[in-house]
Amino acid sequence: MGKTKITTKSTEEAGAEVKPAATRTPKKKITSGILFIDATFNNTKVLFGDKLGNTLFWSSAGSLGFRGAKKGTPFAASKVGDLIGDKAATLGVKDSDVVVKGVGSGREPVIRAFMAHGIEITSIKDATPVPHNGPKAKKPRRV
Repeated sequence: MGKTKITTKSTEEAGAEVKPAATRTPKKKITSGILFIDATFNNTKVLFGDKLGNTLFWSSAGSLGFRGAKKGTPFAASKVGDLIGDKAATLGVKDSDVVVKGVGSGREPVIRAFMAHGIEITSIKDATPVPHNGPKAKKPRRV
């Protein structure tokens, strides 16, 4: 509720050096990689790695600030894909393989948002774990 102090620059200070905004240069150039998507009902996690399997960067709907039931939405997944696509484009990635795991609603939106940055998808592999016999049955009830 106090008074705001307003300062004005003199002509000498205004004519001082003006540096352009720093542009991020990647540490290493990578032309192709693998995008791992883990889409559960509660969250969507995305990891980008090189062809050798080394992790370069990752993100999830929860790390972007989505909380509760909003983490599992397609909108949150598209925001994660957009962030990862932006980082990959900064590295100079041209094409990528995709490995999708899980049955959540964020499977396709991540891929669409990732492709929006001009990165070509060479293959999509579904690695969702499927139980072959299910869990152990309950014991019969003794009355």
